Amino acid sequence: MKVSGVAPDTTPKNFMNIKNCRTLITGGSKGIGFAIAETMRMMGAKIAITGRDQNLLNKAARTLGVIPIVSDVRNELDCEDAVKKTLEELGGLDVLVNNAGVSHYSSVESMQTKHFENVWTTNVVGSMVMTREVIPTFKKQKRGAIVNIGSTAALRGYENASAYVATKFALRGMTQCWQEELRRYNIRIFLVNPSEVQTNFGKKTGPKRLFPNKLYPQDIAHAVVSCLAMENRSFVPEIVIYATNPW
Repeated sequence: MKVSGVAPDTTPKNFMNIKNCRTLITGGSKGIGFAIAETMRMMGAKIAITGRDQNLLNKAARTLGVIPIVSDVRNELDCEDAVKKTLEELGGLDVLVNNAGVSHYSSVESMQTKHFENVWTTNVVGSMVMTREVIPTFKKQKRGAIVNIGSTAALRGYENASAYVATKFALRGMTQCWQEELRRYNIRIFLVNPSEVQTNFGKKTGPKRLFPNKLYPQDIAHAVVSCLAMENRSFVPEIVIYATNPW
Protein backbone atom coordinates (compact mmCIF):
# COMPACT_ATOMS: atom_id res chain seq x y z
CA MET A 1 0.00 0.00 0.00
CA LYS A 2 1.41 3.33 -1.03
CA VAL A 3 1.81 5.91 1.70
CA SER A 4 1.75 9.48 0.46
CA GLY A 5 3.84 10.88 3.28
CA VAL A 6 1.29 13.66 3.82
CA ALA A 7 -0.50 13.49 7.13
CA PRO A 8 -4.28 13.73 6.92
CA ASP A 9 -5.83 17.02 7.93
CA THR A 10 -7.01 16.41 11.48
CA THR A 11 -7.60 20.07 12.33
CA PRO A 12 -10.93 20.31 14.17
CA LYS A 13 -13.57 22.04 12.08
CA ASN A 14 -15.98 22.89 14.84
CA PHE A 15 -14.10 25.35 17.01
CA MET A 16 -16.13 28.38 18.05
CA ASN A 17 -14.48 31.27 16.27
CA ILE A 18 -14.20 34.06 18.84
CA LYS A 19 -13.67 36.50 15.98
CA ASN A 20 -17.08 37.87 15.01
CA CYS A 21 -18.69 35.89 17.85
CA ARG A 22 -21.85 37.79 18.78
CA THR A 23 -21.92 38.03 22.56
CA LEU A 24 -24.18 39.56 25.20
CA ILE A 25 -22.62 40.15 28.63
CA THR A 26 -24.73 41.27 31.58
CA GLY A 27 -23.04 43.50 34.13
CA GLY A 28 -20.37 44.35 31.58
CA SER A 29 -19.48 47.88 32.64
CA LYS A 30 -16.89 46.87 35.26
CA GLY A 31 -15.09 44.00 36.97
CA ILE A 32 -15.30 40.50 35.53
CA GLY A 33 -17.89 41.44 32.91
CA PHE A 34 -15.71 44.27 31.61
CA ALA A 35 -12.67 41.98 31.47
CA ILE A 36 -14.58 39.32 29.52
CA ALA A 37 -15.82 41.95 27.07
CA GLU A 38 -12.33 43.42 26.70
CA THR A 39 -10.69 40.03 26.10
CA MET A 40 -13.26 38.87 23.57
CA ARG A 41 -13.29 42.24 21.84
CA MET A 42 -9.52 42.08 21.36
CA MET A 43 -10.08 38.72 19.68
CA GLY A 44 -12.56 40.26 17.26
CA ALA A 45 -15.89 39.41 18.91
CA LYS A 46 -18.95 41.60 18.50
CA ILE A 47 -20.14 42.54 21.96
CA ALA A 48 -23.13 44.08 23.70
CA ILE A 49 -22.94 44.80 27.43
CA THR A 50 -25.66 45.66 29.91
CA GLY A 51 -25.64 47.63 33.13
CA ARG A 52 -27.87 49.75 35.32
CA ASP A 53 -25.68 52.87 35.55
CA GLN A 54 -25.99 54.61 32.19
CA ASN A 55 -22.95 56.86 32.65
CA LEU A 56 -20.68 54.01 33.72
CA LEU A 57 -22.08 51.77 30.99
CA ASN A 58 -21.52 54.35 28.24
CA LYS A 59 -17.98 55.03 29.45
CA ALA A 60 -17.17 51.30 29.38
CA ALA A 61 -18.75 50.91 25.94
CA ARG A 62 -16.67 53.76 24.51
CA THR A 63 -13.50 52.29 25.99
CA LEU A 64 -14.23 48.81 24.66
CA GLY A 65 -15.90 49.67 21.38
CA VAL A 66 -19.05 47.69 22.19
CA ILE A 67 -22.82 48.21 22.22
CA PRO A 68 -24.23 49.56 25.54
CA ILE A 69 -27.70 48.50 26.64
CA VAL A 70 -29.08 50.03 29.82
CA SER A 71 -30.81 47.13 31.54
CA ASP A 72 -31.56 45.82 35.01
CA VAL A 73 -31.69 42.02 35.23
CA ARG A 74 -34.15 42.36 38.12
CA ASN A 75 -36.68 43.71 35.62
CA GLU A 76 -38.16 41.05 33.35
CA LEU A 77 -39.08 43.53 30.63
CA ASP A 78 -35.54 44.91 30.67
CA CYS A 79 -34.18 41.41 30.12
CA GLU A 80 -36.50 40.79 27.20
CA ASP A 81 -35.61 44.16 25.69
CA ALA A 82 -31.86 43.60 26.14
CA VAL A 83 -31.96 40.36 24.15
CA LYS A 84 -34.15 41.93 21.46
CA LYS A 85 -31.80 44.91 21.08
CA THR A 86 -28.75 42.65 20.97
CA LEU A 87 -30.25 40.55 18.18
CA GLU A 88 -31.02 43.74 16.24
CA GLU A 89 -27.67 45.44 16.84
CA LEU A 90 -25.42 42.41 16.34
CA GLY A 91 -27.53 40.63 13.75
CA GLY A 92 -27.86 37.54 15.92
CA LEU A 93 -26.40 35.98 19.04
CA ASP A 94 -23.90 33.21 19.73
CA VAL A 95 -23.03 33.62 23.41
CA LEU A 96 -24.76 34.85 26.56
CA VAL A 97 -22.65 35.57 29.65
CA ASN A 98 -24.75 35.78 32.83
CA ASN A 99 -22.36 37.88 34.87
CA ALA A 100 -24.51 40.51 36.61
CA GLY A 101 -24.56 39.94 40.34
CA VAL A 102 -24.79 41.60 43.72
CA SER A 103 -23.98 40.58 47.27
CA HIS A 104 -25.25 41.32 50.75
CA TYR A 105 -23.61 40.16 53.96
CA SER A 106 -25.49 39.84 57.21
CA SER A 107 -26.03 37.37 60.00
CA VAL A 108 -29.23 35.41 59.57
CA GLU A 109 -30.76 36.99 62.67
CA SER A 110 -30.19 40.45 61.17
CA MET A 111 -31.17 39.60 57.61
CA GLN A 112 -33.86 41.82 56.11
CA THR A 113 -36.14 40.17 53.59
CA LYS A 114 -35.74 43.02 51.10
CA HIS A 115 -31.97 42.54 51.02
CA PHE A 116 -32.25 38.78 50.59
CA GLU A 117 -34.83 39.19 47.82
CA ASN A 118 -32.68 41.75 45.98
CA VAL A 119 -29.71 39.38 45.84
CA TRP A 120 -31.94 36.48 44.83
CA THR A 121 -33.73 38.42 42.09
CA THR A 122 -30.46 39.70 40.62
CA ASN A 123 -28.32 36.59 40.82
CA VAL A 124 -30.88 33.86 40.22
CA VAL A 125 -34.07 35.17 38.62
CA GLY A 126 -32.16 37.55 36.36
CA SER A 127 -29.96 34.75 35.04
CA MET A 128 -33.00 32.55 34.47
CA VAL A 129 -34.90 35.21 32.53
CA MET A 130 -31.91 36.15 30.37
CA THR A 131 -31.31 32.49 29.58
CA ARG A 132 -34.98 31.88 28.82
CA GLU A 133 -34.98 34.75 26.34
CA VAL A 134 -31.99 33.53 24.29
CA ILE A 135 -33.03 29.87 24.06
CA PRO A 136 -35.43 30.25 21.08
CA THR A 137 -32.64 31.83 19.02
CA PHE A 138 -30.12 29.16 20.01
CA LYS A 139 -32.56 26.34 19.30
CA LYS A 140 -33.43 27.75 15.90
CA GLN A 141 -29.78 27.98 14.84
CA LYS A 142 -28.96 24.67 16.57
CA ARG A 143 -26.03 26.11 18.50
CA GLY A 144 -25.15 28.61 21.20
CA ALA A 145 -23.29 28.96 24.46
CA ILE A 146 -24.26 30.27 27.87
CA VAL A 147 -21.65 31.11 30.50
CA ASN A 148 -22.85 31.49 34.08
CA ILE A 149 -20.46 33.30 36.38
CA GLY A 150 -20.82 31.54 39.70
CA SER A 151 -18.49 31.51 42.69
CA THR A 152 -16.68 29.16 45.00
CA ALA A 153 -19.49 30.22 47.34
CA ALA A 154 -21.51 27.65 45.36
CA LEU A 155 -19.32 24.94 46.86
CA ARG A 156 -19.24 25.87 50.53
CA GLY A 157 -21.08 28.33 52.74
CA TYR A 158 -19.44 30.77 55.09
CA GLU A 159 -20.38 33.10 57.90
CA ASN A 160 -22.78 36.00 57.27
CA ALA A 161 -23.23 35.09 53.60
CA SER A 162 -26.63 33.39 53.56
CA ALA A 163 -28.05 35.54 50.77
CA TYR A 164 -25.07 35.41 48.44
CA VAL A 165 -24.20 31.75 49.02
CA ALA A 166 -27.83 30.66 48.54
CA THR A 167 -27.94 32.33 45.13
CA LYS A 168 -24.69 30.76 43.95
CA PHE A 169 -25.82 27.29 45.08
CA ALA A 170 -29.05 27.94 43.16
CA LEU A 171 -27.20 29.10 40.05
CA ARG A 172 -25.08 25.97 40.14
CA GLY A 173 -28.19 23.80 40.38
CA MET A 174 -29.93 25.66 37.55
CA THR A 175 -26.83 25.30 35.39
CA GLN A 176 -26.89 21.53 35.83
CA CYS A 177 -30.58 21.44 34.92
CA TRP A 178 -30.02 23.52 31.80
CA GLN A 179 -27.12 21.31 30.73
CA GLU A 180 -29.43 18.29 30.79
CA GLU A 181 -32.23 20.14 29.00
CA LEU A 182 -30.24 21.84 26.26
CA ARG A 183 -27.34 19.57 25.24
CA ARG A 184 -29.57 17.82 22.70
CA TYR A 185 -29.91 21.15 20.88
CA ASN A 186 -26.13 21.68 20.70
CA ILE A 187 -26.38 24.42 23.32
CA ARG A 188 -23.44 24.42 25.69
CA ILE A 189 -23.79 25.68 29.28
CA PHE A 190 -20.65 26.52 31.24
CA LEU A 191 -20.36 27.37 34.93
CA VAL A 192 -17.29 29.36 35.99
CA ASN A 193 -16.67 29.56 39.74
CA PRO A 194 -14.01 32.11 40.72
CA SER A 195 -12.72 32.44 44.23
CA GLU A 196 -11.96 35.97 45.45
CA VAL A 197 -11.33 38.30 42.51
CA GLN A 198 -9.89 41.77 42.98
CA THR A 199 -12.77 44.00 41.85
CA ASN A 200 -15.04 46.58 43.44
CA PHE A 201 -17.76 43.94 43.80
CA GLY A 202 -19.79 44.60 46.91
CA LYS A 203 -17.85 47.76 47.69
CA LYS A 204 -19.28 51.26 48.02
CA THR A 205 -15.87 52.82 48.50
CA GLY A 206 -12.95 53.19 46.08
CA PRO A 207 -11.05 50.40 44.37
CA LYS A 208 -9.25 47.77 46.38
CA ARG A 209 -5.49 47.76 46.60
CA LEU A 210 -4.36 45.12 44.15
CA PHE A 211 -2.35 42.14 45.39
CA PRO A 212 -0.09 40.65 42.69
CA ASN A 213 -0.70 37.02 43.65
CA LYS A 214 -4.49 37.15 43.91
CA LEU A 215 -6.97 36.71 41.09
CA TYR A 216 -7.61 39.49 38.58
CA PRO A 217 -10.74 39.82 36.41
CA GLN A 218 -8.58 39.01 33.40
CA ASP A 219 -7.92 35.54 34.85
CA ILE A 220 -11.62 34.80 34.78
CA ALA A 221 -11.94 36.22 31.28
CA HIS A 222 -9.17 33.88 30.12
CA ALA A 223 -11.02 30.88 31.57
CA VAL A 224 -14.27 31.94 29.88
CA VAL A 225 -12.64 32.36 26.48
CA SER A 226 -10.80 29.06 26.85
CA CYS A 227 -14.09 27.26 27.48
CA LEU A 228 -15.84 28.95 24.57
CA ALA A 229 -12.98 28.22 22.16
CA MET A 230 -13.23 24.47 22.69
CA GLU A 231 -14.51 22.40 19.82
CA ASN A 232 -18.29 22.59 19.77
CA ARG A 233 -18.74 18.86 20.27
CA SER A 234 -17.38 19.22 23.83
CA PHE A 235 -17.89 21.46 26.81
CA VAL A 236 -16.70 21.91 30.39
CA PRO A 237 -19.70 21.65 32.75
CA GLU A 238 -17.95 23.48 35.57
CA ILE A 239 -14.62 25.13 36.22
CA VAL A 240 -13.30 26.40 39.57
CA ILE A 241 -10.57 29.02 39.66
CA TYR A 242 -8.28 29.69 42.62
CA ALA A 243 -5.15 31.79 42.89
CA THR A 244 -2.12 29.50 43.00
CA ASN A 245 -0.36 31.23 45.89
CA PRO A 246 -2.39 34.20 47.11
CA TRP A 247 -0.43 34.85 50.30
